[in-house]
Amino acid sequence: MSGPLILAVESSCDETGIAVVEGGRRIHSNVVASQTALHAATGGIVPEVAARAHIRWIVPALDEALADAGATVADVDAVAVTYGPGLAGSLLVGINFAKTLAWVHDRPLVGVNHLEGHLYAAWLVDPGESERDEPPLPLVALIVSGGHTFLVEMTDHLTYRLLGETVDDAAGEAFDKVGRLLGLSYPGGPAIQRAAEGATRHDAAFPRAWLGDSYDFSFSGLKTAARRTVEAARAAEGLAPDDPDARLSDAATAELAWGFQDSVVDVLATKTIRAARELGARSIVLGGGVAANAALRARLAGESDALGVPLVVPRPALCTDNGAMIGAAGARRFAAGDLATLALDARPSLPLARRAAEVSAARSGG
Repeated sequence: MSGPLILAVESSCDETGIAVVEGGRRIHSNVVASQTALHAATGGIVPEVAARAHIRWIVPALDEALADAGATVADVDAVAVTYGPGLAGSLLVGINFAKTLAWVHDRPLVGVNHLEGHLYAAWLVDPGESERDEPPLPLVALIVSGGHTFLVEMTDHLTYRLLGETVDDAAGEAFDKVGRLLGLSYPGGPAIQRAAEGATRHDAAFPRAWLGDSYDFSFSGLKTAARRTVEAARAAEGLAPDDPDARLSDAATAELAWGFQDSVVDVLATKTIRAARELGARSIVLGGGVAANAALRARLAGESDALGVPLVVPRPALCTDNGAMIGAAGARRFAAGDLATLALDARPSLPLARRAAEVSAARSGG
């Protein structure tokens, strides 16, 4: 495997990631400084705290990544960095750091869409791992994380068409919110998955928002239903509604966690498989932090196998935010000549793609 050697920087949210990736696929190093413990006390990310933590960890992460790769900045062909979407303060730390590296070492700068990084994580190969085929195109990708939930069709490299997205809350946000309602630890996704594994009855019913025949998603109503269901369960166990220290029984928590998770997984998987079938996709890619959820992986694996379409899912550590995925996408951008200048700025709401109708309207001036 050969190709450009990319030094990649990821700081869009609460993970400081630095990686060295060759040819958009082979990981030489991938260092992530996590802030999960830092934000656990507040049950969510505090933007200013996150930005300050990036400043603290970005240089040590770089030093470790270069040492692991046995390389220097002078050895790399380009510096890639996430410039959106994400938290403005966090993005600016990584962008300014990458700009400095590129300027001082006279290396090209490549701006990368964070969501594109999650998609290209499916191309990554770990150190020592045998080479394998790339996901065949065209494909359908489900990207689902704390801040993003959408379906996209990828017809060629760097070419996307938005099929559907969340009209309100992202799936990961819903996991965090319901996790707090159940008194589980932060982040909510892994905690709910662990709790759900203890369910035995599997009879907790939560609503599904299908939104007609569209590929869009909605989870705000599910969060509201979850709050009411948890309140009813607490009342049934005689727990005071205003006592946050009074916890539901483990059995009740497990059943409710399973029911909520089953609802999210059902909608995500059903719409993804329908899109793959209707569009004639040759593969399905699952990415983003929620892609680490075992129930979602198992459901999509079973249904994609029945459809006869391969499912490509990065290992869990490559689903959450990391520098290697930015290196994978950055290599494609670099090869396409899509370079950034030192004027590169943060774009907190940067989209990956637009719907076909929106593209047509923009071209016609509508």
